[in-house]
Amino acid sequence: MKMDEMDFKIIEELRKDARLSMRELAKRVNLSSPSVTERVRRLESKGIIEEYTIKTNPKKMGYGAECIIEVTLKQAEYDRFKLIVQRHPGVVFCYRISGKSCYMVKLNVVAMQDVEQFIDLITPFAYTATYFILSEVPIRPNSVSSE
Repeated sequence: MKMDEMDFKIIEELRKDARLSMRELAKRVNLSSPSVTERVRRLESKGIIEEYTIKTNPKKMGYGAECIIEVTLKQAEYDRFKLIVQRHPGVVFCYRISGKSCYMVKLNVVAMQDVEQFIDLITPFAYTATYFILSEVPIRPNSVSSE
């Protein structure tokens, strides 16, 4: 699907606030409500808009530690690793990457010992490097803050 400038404006407004009504979205992008509704439905049906999500504040939800773990599998135990990641309640995302490591995993956990338990689960077949998140740098100046 070829996207035009208006499609990109619609997506940017929905990134700022996915709960916008079609009427409000139409006002923000200067189109009629039916036109915006049709464009949003088309973006959804073509798989460009995959889902609507919310941003939460992990600290306010009781998560005391956030970290990103670089994972390098010792052997090709991809299925074993994926199963652990898919079942672990603290995993926020897991990306298979190119380069020196195999995966990047983000964990939100209550305490640092939860990170240690996760690492203990995968250490028999993976090397890890853990990076604790200190703060977040906003990437869009007009994005809605989680605080």
